Amino acid sequence: MNSIVKIVFLVIAVFLFTCGAAQIKNSKTQTVKISGNCGMCKNTIEKAGNKKNVSKVDWNKDSKMATLTFNSKTTNEDEILKRIALAGYDNEKFRAPDEAYAKLPECCQYERKKPITIVTTKTQTPVQDTVKKEVADPLTDVYNSYFALKDALIMNDGVTAGNKANELFKAIDKVAMDKLSHDQHMIWMKYMSKLSADAEHIKGATETDRQRENFSSLSNNMFEIMKVIKPSYSVYFDHCPMYNDGNGGDWISKESTIKNPFFGSQMLTCGKTVQTIK
Repeated sequence: MNSIVKIVFLVIAVFLFTCGAAQIKNSKTQTVKISGNCGMCKNTIEKAGNKKNVSKVDWNKDSKMATLTFNSKTTNEDEILKRIALAGYDNEKFRAPDEAYAKLPECCQYERKKPITIVTTKTQTPVQDTVKKEVADPLTDVYNSYFALKDALIMNDGVTAGNKANELFKAIDKVAMDKLSHDQHMIWMKYMSKLSADAEHIKGATETDRQRENFSSLSNNMFEIMKVIKPSYSVYFDHCPMYNDGNGGDWISKESTIKNPFFGSQMLTCGKTVQTIK
């Protein structure tokens, strides 16, 4: 009798998954390994990866294998696996942030593999130097979009600022995470969603006053990333004490000269550099 019940439940589960997948247009299916232990893990993993009519995840707790079915025109395997990693679960491509893993219930805290350590030597060939530089600057498009957004706010140009925030939002999603070292990966996973939220709020507005409300938060989150994933040039972390009714506002610049994005031409030189990354 128990065998019959199990078979019935299995058939129902397969039917429901098939129905869900059938609603996804331009569907593509991938099979990947995702760490986890139990039924609670299954619920969390699938909830993190599922998006209605966009992606569907079916994870098996025994094999640790997951079937991803998704609309290949609107999302991809990496985007789904990033969400699952942010929920606390290591997978083939992305390691979960330590704080996300620590928040999992004790029964869900699976055994983690040790991160790969990249060992370098003091003497490097020209080829190795080139590879090292590529790894050191994996966020070029993200940083360029941020600085373009900052310059638009200095000019009080809300339309351009919105466009540059939209470019930043897209650049954040396209970061090649396989190019990041372990430490870089950890900091990026910690702040990626915060950056996306800030950029999304700014791109959704055209008035500079509203855009500036989120720009200070964006700048602080960006600076935390820059301290670990350093650009190939010096950057200056600046602070304006007058913005937001005296609560202050922060921004990052490639120039040591103060140009205030919160007041523009009204108070262009208000502020000071409080930290430099070289």
